[in-house]
Amino acid sequence: MSDKKTNLVDLGFMDARIKLIDIAAFLDRIDRHDQTDDYRVSALKEALPELLSTERGRAARVLNLLSDQSTDPVSESKIQGAFGAPSPEQ
Repeated sequence: MSDKKTNLVDLGFMDARIKLIDIAAFLDRIDRHDQTDDYRVSALKEALPELLSTERGRAARVLNLLSDQSTDPVSESKIQGAFGAPSPEQ
């Protein structure tokens, strides 16, 4: 077995960099088209400070912030899919 540790920064930095730039570009487009009042954009922005947290569990906290926490079943689904953020109607 090798004693050399895998450099996680080497493995993941460029992918994380791309994703961060993609989020910044998305928010720029939202601003340009004045669509900042959408609840999904608000939920995304509320989750962003978690990226700067030094506490373990950032991914779980972001997932929870962007997940529907309701437990009651819906009588009828209006769509086949998800919105990606909890609806303010719940």
